[in-house]
Amino acid sequence: MNKKKFEVRIAPDECKGCERCVIACPRNVLKLGTALNKLGFPYAVRTGQECIGCGGCFLTCPEPGAITVVQIESE
Repeated sequence: MNKKKFEVRIAPDECKGCERCVIACPRNVLKLGTALNKLGFPYAVRTGQECIGCGGCFLTCPEPGAITVVQIESE
């Protein structure tokens, strides 16, 4: 049985740096980065930890389209 794998995708220019996704993630998959987007906000980035696909980051994000959680296809 293959374990499902997930990935968080962030649209940097949609993120306003509120950190709600960072706080909501039970696995510490996200952190606030140091680079700024086109609006001058620091944006969320992945830490390299494994996403479990819970969707907490997606559900707490107030910006439509800023965060997407996708299932990665098995190889």
